[in-house]
Amino acid sequence: MTILTETREGPLVLSPDQVEELGKALDDLRARIVADLGERDRDYIYSIIKAQRGFEIAGRGLMYLGFLPPFWLAAVAALSVSKILDNMEIGHNVMHGQYDWMREPDLNSREFEWDTVCPADQWRHSHNYMHHTFTNIHGKDRDIGYGILRIDEAQKWNLLRLGNPIYAFGLMMLFEWGVMGHDLEVENIVRGKRSWADIKKLVRGQWRKAGRQVLKDYVVFPVLSGPLFVSTLAGNITANLVRNVWAYSIIFCGHFPSGVQTFTEEETAEETRGEWYVRQMLGSANISGGKLFHIMSGNLSHQIEHHLFPDLPANRYPEMAPEVRRLCEKYGLPYNTGPLRKQIGSVWRKIFKLALPPAFVESDPSPGVIVMRQRKATEVGV
Repeated sequence: MTILTETREGPLVLSPDQVEELGKALDDLRARIVADLGERDRDYIYSIIKAQRGFEIAGRGLMYLGFLPPFWLAAVAALSVSKILDNMEIGHNVMHGQYDWMREPDLNSREFEWDTVCPADQWRHSHNYMHHTFTNIHGKDRDIGYGILRIDEAQKWNLLRLGNPIYAFGLMMLFEWGVMGHDLEVENIVRGKRSWADIKKLVRGQWRKAGRQVLKDYVVFPVLSGPLFVSTLAGNITANLVRNVWAYSIIFCGHFPSGVQTFTEEETAEETRGEWYVRQMLGSANISGGKLFHIMSGNLSHQIEHHLFPDLPANRYPEMAPEVRRLCEKYGLPYNTGPLRKQIGSVWRKIFKLALPPAFVESDPSPGVIVMRQRKATEVGV
């Protein structure tokens, strides 16, 4: 988001009036959906919870037949689906407060806990607050690279960046552990910017939560399967890996494919509501697909709509998407979307490309969106 105070030759210029007009249209869309929330949304989330529990029971039960390869594969598949639904369509969305309006304890965003090693309260801080407030702002949003990856050209290159693809692969395979450690700001610990006193409470929470998860998946359920301990342990490990790879892929496709824009703190200072909306639209991307695909992605396949309306039930994003797309077309904004193979291919190309020194690669073209901020004229002196 380039901040100027006068029109210049260039691709697209949004005036302050256009930006606020767009913001008003999105506020109106949000208000219509809020007014329509009710039984349909309640039935939807409980149907997903019922399906998730059914897949988990099936997966745990089939592990007792794991000495037969077809049953072991079926058990892993069922348990993988259960974990994906729990994390993405239930946990992620419930903890965003999407169902707080129902006033039901099991769906309370502040009380919900999910089937992963990251404590829910730490995730709500690093994700709900830090990421969704400061989306794609360098120095604020630590989701840009997750502290270990060079995922944007504005991040400085050094020799360690040559390992970018290796770090990305490791993060993908161990994604739940990466999410758990996110709030620790490990890179700042290494640089001496954070002390033990800063992270002591976080570590204790992680130790408790991760300990329970490890005990459940890697000790209790394998022991309960008796002589099938090894096959059950292998099945649980595999299900967690499947969930990790899937979650990583969906999340990276929503944030880092070609065309997604990043911003500076100066560019985004004192944003209006309309400017915040524009930043969310420029800083995220969608993945096209069918209904089942959207459910399995937690509707994070509609990442643009999710960033615009993070506290609205995600099952409403598909019906909101056409209107959001029309608004993008009306104001000349890009609506970044494509099939999974296209978006994930774009992400991995960027990961490999940004591992190399800048002199060895060509810069991507700028998205070319200029947001005029008239009130800043006297401050920036242009």
